[in-house]
Amino acid sequence: TLHQTQYLTRQQDATLAHLATVLDAPVKDRTARTGKPLARHVWHCPVRAAPEDRILTDADWEHIARRLVAAASIAPHGDDDACRWIAVRHADDHIHIVATTVRQDGRRPTLHRDALHIQAECRRIEIEYGLRRLNPGDGTHSKRPTSAEQHKARRTGRTTTAREQLRTTARQCLAAADSDTDYLQRLRAAGVRVKVRHAPSGDLLGYSLALPGDRNRHGQPVWYPGSTLAPDLSLPKVRQWLSGTGPGERSTAPRRPSTARHAATRAAEAALGQLSHRSTSDADAAAALTATGALLDALASTTNDTQLGDAARAFERATRIPVAPRHAGARDLARAARDLARAGSALGRGDDQEATAMLLSTLVQLALAVAAWHFTHHHLQQAAAAQVATAHLRTAYASAARRPLAAWHAQGRALSDADLMHLTSAIRAGIPERAEQVLAEAAWPALAAVLRARAAAGDDPIAVLREAAADRELESADAVSEVLVWRIQRLTRQRRPDQAQGDRERMAPSNSGTMSAEVHTDSGGSSRRPHR
Repeated sequence: TLHQTQYLTRQQDATLAHLATVLDAPVKDRTARTGKPLARHVWHCPVRAAPEDRILTDADWEHIARRLVAAASIAPHGDDDACRWIAVRHADDHIHIVATTVRQDGRRPTLHRDALHIQAECRRIEIEYGLRRLNPGDGTHSKRPTSAEQHKARRTGRTTTAREQLRTTARQCLAAADSDTDYLQRLRAAGVRVKVRHAPSGDLLGYSLALPGDRNRHGQPVWYPGSTLAPDLSLPKVRQWLSGTGPGERSTAPRRPSTARHAATRAAEAALGQLSHRSTSDADAAAALTATGALLDALASTTNDTQLGDAARAFERATRIPVAPRHAGARDLARAARDLARAGSALGRGDDQEATAMLLSTLVQLALAVAAWHFTHHHLQQAAAAQVATAHLRTAYASAARRPLAAWHAQGRALSDADLMHLTSAIRAGIPERAEQVLAEAAWPALAAVLRARAAAGDDPIAVLREAAADRELESADAVSEVLVWRIQRLTRQRRPDQAQGDRERMAPSNSGTMSAEVHTDSGGSSRRPHR
């Protein structure tokens, strides 16, 4: 199809050069009249159906193409002076629409937010044609890599595009920074090329980033302004984040990774409660979403677990809504992310591994709460992104929790029959609605060991269970017993931080294979021996 009403019939001597001449005629006429050539005058829009969709006919694709160029203001319906365009179909499942951005009356089209208008029209087309429906957006997503950027990445052997790599690095550096100067210094330290723009007064106005070795065809670095990497990476948005969250008190020495992870767990729990509370304003919720993304970026920067990197990148789409965040409302979570990034990598053993697993257990619940919040507010793209992040976090949690849960599991299997009888009764008295489920789960021995340690420290297991169960809903938990293990550990640490080390010593495996102290409960019942 050419323009709106004209058609080309293939001639024997027709070439692509002839077609280009016809398309470019208004551009050349304008250049001749004004004496000013246009540097960029080609508009390109690929349109693809999903693999499971039916094969559309040529007539279907023609109708779709007409609707899209009208939505983009390239060729509004009934406008005989609109831009010239063509739609090319060279496969069953997609077309390419190409236009020259000079109208036939010599004026330029108004293409403001053309991509957003096209996406909205695509959502309507999906419904009318019975195609797979994608989630509608709200204009807050980051700019996707262009096809040229993707081809370049494949050609140069990179697994991600320069745009995506720079976005990830920038977000990780921002999570650790406490000022715009610190942010730019961290980017340089990460190996990124930084170009800044100053006002005549010397004030910083903006910045651009480039990967070393990434050059255009003229051999010049390919620069990406922060705002083109993500809406919240523009200098004004970076400054709003840094000033709103505040650096807090600077510690004289880096915090231990495990300490930083425990602090992050407490902050994440608070954010979980904030998102679950109906009175939370959208501005405060937006701040919690942004700070949760920063926490994931910080955690990903301190580990080699690819699942955490995937979780952070997926969650990035869930961090923005069409509401300005009140960053002060998530200051604690932002500071926890900053401390986590600065504390460095955990060693993956002992308290470090336990702290990491505890944090990931909480982050799984937080990501689920974020998805639910977005669904409630009809942010379908963000909700889907949070669900993808949740899947990655669950995988990362399973890996981090394997060793500490195995140790507690072994201790639980070594408990005496008397201990198990009391603990089984405590489960039935403390969480009667969940008792049989917990007692049948694979992690029940681990929970029994943790409860036994609390009893040895003088706590009532029934009260401990009730407190842990009341801390947050359990319906979304994959394994209730595992969630209770981490809640009990976290609540104990918050209440008596000096007791954590003593608990670990008491829970160390003994040669006798039994634990001598009695567990007292207020309810009788039979014992449930953990599966051996």
